[in-house]
Amino acid sequence: MDFKQINHTTGEDKIHTNRIIAEFLYTHLEQYGDKVEDILKCIAYVMHPQKGGNIIVGLDNKKIVGTVILNNTGMKGFIPENILVYIAVDNSQRGKGYGKSLMEKAISIADGDIALHVEPDNPAKKLYEKLGFTNKYLEMRLIK
Repeated sequence: MDFKQINHTTGEDKIHTNRIIAEFLYTHLEQYGDKVEDILKCIAYVMHPQKGGNIIVGLDNKKIVGTVILNNTGMKGFIPENILVYIAVDNSQRGKGYGKSLMEKAISIADGDIALHVEPDNPAKKLYEKLGFTNKYLEMRLIK
């Protein structure tokens, strides 16, 4: 698998690339996903020079097989510097190690610690644990 790293400094055709990535994530996140409009907001955060992050696209024979989006938090020292917002592998390509490769690439390029949220029934939870992610906090939210 080849990787393409995208951020606010890579000079991508942002509108075209952003839409392709958002639609890929929408399709392959399935029940764990968000609307395309919300995914585009996450991508816009990466592309904003004062916010930032990274998008990693996994390619096999120039075809997208997986994508990861990391947003910078800007909170070094008391909250992890990065949050992994989205990761998805093409549902027809699962079980081939693409998810693990994408996660390893994301970990290698991230400057600082990484946080992520995962539903307890998500099969990817086992992969995250194998890669060293731990769950020492209970997340609580107030929805207004």
